[in-house]
Amino acid sequence: MASRTFGHITVTTPDLDEPGLYLSVVETLDSPRGSVQDFTYGDVDLRSLALTGIQLVTGRVGDIRAKQVEFEALNLHGVEITSSDLGSVRWSESKLTRVHFRDCKLMGAALDGVVLDDVLFEKCRFDYASFEKVRAGGPVAFVGCAFTEATFTDCDLSDAVFSDCGLKMTEFGGGRYRETDLRGNDLSQIRGVANLAKIRIGPGQQTDLAQALVNELGIAVGDD
Repeated sequence: MASRTFGHITVTTPDLDEPGLYLSVVETLDSPRGSVQDFTYGDVDLRSLALTGIQLVTGRVGDIRAKQVEFEALNLHGVEITSSDLGSVRWSESKLTRVHFRDCKLMGAALDGVVLDDVLFEKCRFDYASFEKVRAGGPVAFVGCAFTEATFTDCDLSDAVFSDCGLKMTEFGGGRYRETDLRGNDLSQIRGVANLAKIRIGPGQQTDLAQALVNELGIAVGDD
């Protein structure tokens, strides 16, 4: 199995080049059987992409450009998604296992009730996205991702890793962040510092958190 290590966690990623595995080109990710397996799909421009009650198992998705995207009960296992613009995707009540997103845009996305297990997001854009009741059911890593003005609400990101991410005005609302690894990020402009009990930070980041708290409370610092 392929794997990547970030901080204290190891993420198992899809191994789609293993001997004997053949991926067939498909024209759609929808299926009356409710499952698409051993597939490759992509290089398409779509006005809308809506999938409900579908399982995608062992496959590659690449170069999708869709204006309106809605996924409900869309479960992924062993899937790689690259260089795709999923617009302001609405993704709810789903489970992602051994999934690797790379160079994807999910700007303005709304993830609700999504469970992540062995999921790696690499160089993805989540600006203005909202994460609600998203749960890390296993190793989860965000590497080199942008979260400008993104919000996390009622999420369980215990043990998740954020590495080299842009967290400008990112808001961490109520939730569970025990052992969430925020080392190697600029934390000076995050919001919801009081909710980040038991997180991991590195030397020098205490100053970042202090600055974030000063900004959040609107404290004026001066001699006069």
